Amino acid sequence: MKITLLDEDAIRLEPVVGPLTIEAPTAEMQYSPFHMLASSLASCIFSVLYSWATHAKLSVDDLVLEVRWTFADDPHRVSDLAVTFDWPSLPANRLAAARRVAELCTVHATLHHPPTVTVGPASAHEHVHTAPNAQPTGSAA
Repeated sequence: MKITLLDEDAIRLEPVVGPLTIEAPTAEMQYSPFHMLASSLASCIFSVLYSWATHAKLSVDDLVLEVRWTFADDPHRVSDLAVTFDWPSLPANRLAAARRVAELCTVHATLHHPPTVTVGPASAHEHVHTAPNAQPTGSAA
């Protein structure tokens, strides 16, 4: 899979054989947290489309996804994400189904129903590290 940074507010995902690569048009362009957010959404949508296409005996070799986003203020955040897909080999009568399948992606659902996010320092009560199969210690009740 290849992710290409198209701009500061856009990425493209293409199904390329081999390890995941991330490319940019210039050495100065950095892979930002916003690119990562868009990449996560694109990868998730690609995964569900790939699964559906495999069962439907359709090729995804020419499927390309693009994600573009805009920002809002107060608070500063990503306000809109627009995902488009170009899939020349997809039969026209399967287009509506592909769109419905794409919306089944878990990242898509997470963005529509945001989780509770907490941020704070680690404490001994939050993180208990035990070895696998270790027996708890302490007094018996």
